[in-house]
Amino acid sequence: MLLILTSGLFISCSSGSSSGEEENDKIDITDSIFTNISSDCTEYAEEYVSYVQDIQKNTNFEGSVSVTADDDNCTVSVNGIPNHDFNDVTAHFATDVSENDRVFTVPKSPEKNQQWTELSQLYYDAIMLNGVVVDMLSAGCYKPNDPQADNDGNTAIGCTQQDGWLLDPLGTESKFGADSHNAHTQPDGTYHYHGDPRAMFDDVPGDSGSPVIGFAADGFPIYGSYFLDPQTNQVRKAVSGYELRSGTRPGPDDNDPGGTYDGSYIDDYEFTGTGDLDECNGMTVNGQYGYYVTDTYPWMIKCYSGTPDASFSKGMPKAKLDHDHFH
Repeated sequence: MLLILTSGLFISCSSGSSSGEEENDKIDITDSIFTNISSDCTEYAEEYVSYVQDIQKNTNFEGSVSVTADDDNCTVSVNGIPNHDFNDVTAHFATDVSENDRVFTVPKSPEKNQQWTELSQLYYDAIMLNGVVVDMLSAGCYKPNDPQADNDGNTAIGCTQQDGWLLDPLGTESKFGADSHNAHTQPDGTYHYHGDPRAMFDDVPGDSGSPVIGFAADGFPIYGSYFLDPQTNQVRKAVSGYELRSGTRPGPDDNDPGGTYDGSYIDDYEFTGTGDLDECNGMTVNGQYGYYVTDTYPWMIKCYSGTPDASFSKGMPKAKLDHDHFH
């Protein structure tokens, strides 16, 4: 019976770092490719474990994910360790990865609001089914008078959304020190994604497209990149509705960086609606709304179409909030 259950959730692709066995009836999802497309979080109610490695540190970790459900919500308890190896030779993490236990509440029946809500540096944006949080906004920006500003006038830490010209980690040459999974660490060791996790789904989608790989803070599912286009009845990648602005930025001066819009900053982009997805990088397919991983900005989620649950709040004083670093 366990095999029937797990085969509907993922395809096992375990590497040598996996134990290859369930631990105390936990399902081993090491390097697994998920296959379930259900938006119902109760479909994922189970205990999961993974066995992975910090490659540069040559250190082994055990990931833990628990999903439980009641009448109204699902509770996702994680220790923040992914189901894949991390910190490969491409990465330059500012701090070492560490376990951080967190509990998130995902509403079973999320509702879209008439107006979308901006992402916030005070909230994690989503929780993936492999136990890793999504945190799209960096704390780096154009602040030329900051003592820590680089030659381009950018500082890696200390910026709020009100500062403007926030850096997009995946738009910078260094990717803020991210590894091949578009993830890096926060000062407390929290491993988090800024874009395509390059895990959990692949480029061989099922007949209905990519699986659900996580849930946003408002409860709507996050899918991989592929969907079944109802107009052509073909499975293809979802296309973002954002494009680079044309021309050059204002400045350079104390407030604006100048230069060509090249994707370094999130304000380099504008929503044109020319793709498949809305302002929040979501769309409705077969009556189900969800967000999609895209090859271009905004990468995964740009805003909330519903109301984010308070459990996704970082719950820390402003001075101790996440500060992303790049090198």
